[in-house]
Amino acid sequence: MNAPAEISRGTPQRLSNTAERLKKKLERGVGQAIADFDMIGDGDTVMVCVSGGKDSYTLLSCLLALRERAPVDFRIVAVNLDQKQPGFPAEVLPAYFETIGVEYRIVTEDTYSIVRDKIPEGKTTCSLCSRLRRGILYRTAREIGATRIALGHHRDDILETFFLNLFFGGRTKAMPPKLVSDDGEHVVIRPLAYCTEADIARFARAMDYPIIPCNLCGSQENAQRKHVKAMLQGWASEHPGRIESIFTALANVVPSHLMDDALFDFRGLTRATEVAEGDTAFDPPDLPAATLGGIRILG
Repeated sequence: MNAPAEISRGTPQRLSNTAERLKKKLERGVGQAIADFDMIGDGDTVMVCVSGGKDSYTLLSCLLALRERAPVDFRIVAVNLDQKQPGFPAEVLPAYFETIGVEYRIVTEDTYSIVRDKIPEGKTTCSLCSRLRRGILYRTAREIGATRIALGHHRDDILETFFLNLFFGGRTKAMPPKLVSDDGEHVVIRPLAYCTEADIARFARAMDYPIIPCNLCGSQENAQRKHVKAMLQGWASEHPGRIESIFTALANVVPSHLMDDALFDFRGLTRATEVAEGDTAFDPPDLPAATLGGIRILG
């Protein structure tokens, strides 16, 4: 296995200008997300879930870099779950963790056989695999005394989940940057929440990370998520700024102008009720001027 670009035989290596810019950009995004949502505090033990994919390698890199200059002291433990997939290169991640000098634990559980036994051939394995993996990681977090579980979901994952819930689940719901687990024992964080998949992919290539594909589900990419991803990529290409606007909207919710009576008391509304934005929300939004054949069209 080649040593990662950031470290070779324990000696820091100079990154290319492109990789250095990407590194700083990603670290700024991670640092901002941590600050905005109070993800990590003094004395925390952060269990970083590392699958061997580009996202988790980047997450680990950013957290290790930020720990060096953070105003708080926290412990990082990299954890990989070896699910006993056929052909899984079990030596890759331990060697990588040793190379960069991070504390780590490899957890071995044969969830592959369970999933193959329970899920009919051709059916998506993601749901059961995810539940099994989550339970094992929660148990591991208890064993190592982790106060935070860090996952490698990024901005694109959050937006795709939002539209999947909107289109197919009838819910206005995405991935939160910070949440409490269902059992109430763990705080899960997503420090890459502000980072784009494109930047992460470019950084991972520049760093030459030893990527490990998921053979269990890698060829079963969820068709609906694939379509949503393509839709968002099309928007990003054809309508610059649209994706950023949608992502910003997730943090600017006005419950009084939706329809969820659990979030806003519509039945109890009277003329004396104070409502955010009031009837100004019925005004036309301020949209950028459209163009037709290069000619500016004013609304």
